[in-house]
Amino acid sequence: MNQITPPPKLDIIPASAPFSDAQRSWLNGFFAGLLSPDVATPLSAEQGAAVMQAGDGDDGEAPWHDQTMPIADRMKLAEGRPVRRKMMAAMAQQDCGQCGYNCHDYSEAIATRSEARLNLCVPGGKETARMLKSLYEELDKAPAAKAADKVDAVAAPAVTVTIAEPGRSRDNPVAATFLSRRLLNKGKSEKETYHVEFDLAESKLDYVVGDSFGVFARNEVGLVDQIIALLGASHTTKVNGKTLREVLIDDVSLSPAPDTLFELISFITGGAQREKARALAQGEDPDGDAATLDVMAALQKFSGTRPHPEAFVEALEPLQPRLYSISSSHNATPGKLSLTVDSVRYVIGKRKRIGVASTFLGERIAEGEKLKVYVQKAHGFGLPQDPKTPVIMIGPGTGIAPFRAFLLDRKATGAPGKNWLFFGHQRSDCDFFYQEELNAMKTSGLLTRMSLAWSRDGEKKFYVQDRMREVGREVWTWLAEGAHLYICGDAKRMAKDVERALVDIVAQFGARSTDEAVSFVAELKKTGRFQADVY
Repeated sequence: MNQITPPPKLDIIPASAPFSDAQRSWLNGFFAGLLSPDVATPLSAEQGAAVMQAGDGDDGEAPWHDQTMPIADRMKLAEGRPVRRKMMAAMAQQDCGQCGYNCHDYSEAIATRSEARLNLCVPGGKETARMLKSLYEELDKAPAAKAADKVDAVAAPAVTVTIAEPGRSRDNPVAATFLSRRLLNKGKSEKETYHVEFDLAESKLDYVVGDSFGVFARNEVGLVDQIIALLGASHTTKVNGKTLREVLIDDVSLSPAPDTLFELISFITGGAQREKARALAQGEDPDGDAATLDVMAALQKFSGTRPHPEAFVEALEPLQPRLYSISSSHNATPGKLSLTVDSVRYVIGKRKRIGVASTFLGERIAEGEKLKVYVQKAHGFGLPQDPKTPVIMIGPGTGIAPFRAFLLDRKATGAPGKNWLFFGHQRSDCDFFYQEELNAMKTSGLLTRMSLAWSRDGEKKFYVQDRMREVGREVWTWLAEGAHLYICGDAKRMAKDVERALVDIVAQFGARSTDEAVSFVAELKKTGRFQADVY
């Protein structure tokens, strides 16, 4: 065999550049391959800083990573941090995966320009999109970018986009068949909640409990036709190779009205109307109605302005998929998947509004119809590795979804660990989801304890956190035995109230000060014993 002489080691990135040894080693290898030895020359420290923003001295801490914190407070905590870290603070902090990343990775992808879409954070809405747009403009003004202007010899490496396998990403969905829906509420319930099922046989998708299911819904035909009428256009007008009606049903979001739509309107109107449209495009609220303006309401507000259909479509945001917690177990029912979905309906003025995906699943999609879907892997939300570990699950309303999945999975796998469910809703006689199923689990011993809370049954509202306090001693005993605790539901109210109750329980029954109890709960989170799936 001929001995191959290794190429000489090139130290293109100087030791003084603000990178770790591992980063320097990787960068040296990358540029050694990119450039021939004849032209490769070491970069200055300033040039090295321009190559990778990770070397900006940030300490990696993210004190703003709290979904209950308003964006203004998050941005204040990020003051003085690099732009990429401010971008993370601008996001909704839910790590829900709807953007295709978690909050940290999405911000890094934007900052390194490998992700150009600034509107993927659905929970963050317009606030996040506007802040990201502003911060994105700062990238060119950052010191690293100025230094990069001096790097003439080194071309920016091309970004390689890795496409996830089919059905594992919003960017590569697969087809699934809608099987059925079943109303879970009874009698005079104020809610409309459905158990919906899908057939995954064609897609060959599987999942683990704790994962979420991404659904590409379609807009309501009636709303689309009203918008086309306001445009004074024809349903069959061609836009991007499809009819206008098809585009508005399948491809674009019709709520809320984006800033770009108001920009377009400002270009085709004048006077006070133009000034008002410009103000709305800049995030201002001249008439106090900005929060209520969806696309149809915007066209009605500026009636008489009729954008060209193609320009109109280009001014709208893409229709984003919606994520739902999976309420079934692949181990229990392979090839089938279920969700627990609240149909969203409300009235603004005299006009009825609806949730796009929730009503699509609740009434508009027909049994046997196919739709685009994907499985979103959970970020730190799942059953303990040891099946003997006890679990405490707190999921009011549709928050019960992943815990139904947990219980079905533990039954299917024969996990011996104890299970305690806290469930609550408005009324016991009409809002007790999966009542017969849960009672059967309780009778069989699978469900060790079930604690219920009904906010409208008595004169005083009573919630799951109130029930937790009532049985606080037992909650503490389970925690002392090593139980894992889970929350699923509303991020801004329920989750915060439950965590406060947990701190109080630890302080009272664990004989700790409030500060010590807060630290104890923080340690539960750090070690993965306290997990949340909130929205």
